[in-house]
Amino acid sequence: MPAEPKDTPIPESELKKYDGSDPSLPIYVAIKGDVFDVSENRDAYGTVGKGYNCFAGKDASRALGKSSLKLEDCVADYSVLTEKELETLNQWHAFFAKKYDIVGKVTSG
Repeated sequence: MPAEPKDTPIPESELKKYDGSDPSLPIYVAIKGDVFDVSENRDAYGTVGKGYNCFAGKDASRALGKSSLKLEDCVADYSVLTEKELETLNQWHAFFAKKYDIVGKVTSG
């Protein structure tokens, strides 16, 4: 069971450091501004070019809503998603919230 969600501000520029490229740092994936620590699944998120690494170190809301692994879709802006894609995005957020700790909120900067 995940810990109580935290709302620690994490600037986008800081979030980029948590992409799995530095094994001494945790791996973070943000969805709808919430930052999840996915380090326990390092194999899937931490290997560049494999699995879900494209989501690591960024808010990948649009990509998750579109069920896309394309880097160009790994952006925070999900305003272009269809109703069905928004539903998918919300399902992903709920899935992550049950599985991983929320360690902060993305802020611009």
